[in-house]
Amino acid sequence: MTQRMEDQAGFSLSPAALARIDALAARYPTKASALMPCLWVIMDELGWVPPAGVDLLVEKLAVTHARVNEVITFYTMFRDTPQAKYTLQVCHNISCHVMGSTPLVRHLEQQLGIPKGGRTADGLFQLEGAECLGACGMGPCLQLGRHLYENVTPAKADALLDSLRKGIVPRADTDREGVD
Repeated sequence: MTQRMEDQAGFSLSPAALARIDALAARYPTKASALMPCLWVIMDELGWVPPAGVDLLVEKLAVTHARVNEVITFYTMFRDTPQAKYTLQVCHNISCHVMGSTPLVRHLEQQLGIPKGGRTADGLFQLEGAECLGACGMGPCLQLGRHLYENVTPAKADALLDSLRKGIVPRADTDREGVD
């Protein structure tokens, strides 16, 4: 029986996650090319990339700590601190702004009882602004992990929150699941 990889700091990945990282590293001609997909493996399992996760990728992909941290801090979907269970990122770039992202953020702030940048007391939701999510013609857009919701109205946002409170992540308009 295989066990989870765990270090002294409590960092732990399942055997399946470790196998996925190894498979991704072997898939690319240059191991470093697997960095983003490997970050997703850790994010999918832990919700963030702790320092020990960075160390693991440095070892497995033959990259520097600086390179891993550059990618984590450049892309808004990767996290280096623990997050709420559901981090809602609303695009506030010009196209989404014109299409109603500001009223959408106000609505979410009211529904969640937190300001943009805040986290609910129960740790269930976090609300953030995000730069362009790459769906400028379908704004306002909201990203939840790998799920992109388009043309988000207050009613659509309320339905999303209701589903998430029940532990159900509804099908997104654009799903980035399985994208390596």
